[in-house]
Amino acid sequence: MAVAAVALAAAGAAAADEPMMRVYMDHARVLRLDRPVSKVIIGNAEVADATVADARTIVLTGRSFGTTNLVLLDADGNAIVDERILVSIDEGNTVRVFRQTDRSVLSCTPNCEEHATRAASGG
Repeated sequence: MAVAAVALAAAGAAAADEPMMRVYMDHARVLRLDRPVSKVIIGNAEVADATVADARTIVLTGRSFGTTNLVLLDADGNAIVDERILVSIDEGNTVRVFRQTDRSVLSCTPNCEEHATRAASGG
């Protein structure tokens, strides 16, 4: 039992150390592939979306804050890409305003406007 716990802890630490592909919310990133893609799988479509531009080009779009994964398979079912995706806000042009327990994020490019937020699902 202790060996299983150590193995699970090591696997979790290794997953945390893996580099993640980063995409900003409401921005797109183009992925060029070395061979044609047959199937596109997104772990959580509320976090990111992938669109096939052509057989060797995928457009990945950040939809909401969070992490998910992207798996691209070729016609034989072999993985071309199997990556973790981090969707975050572009921190470069933002200002955070704190009012007691309320927090607002303003996007300032060039004028400051409240950043679009996604409603959290209840439950």
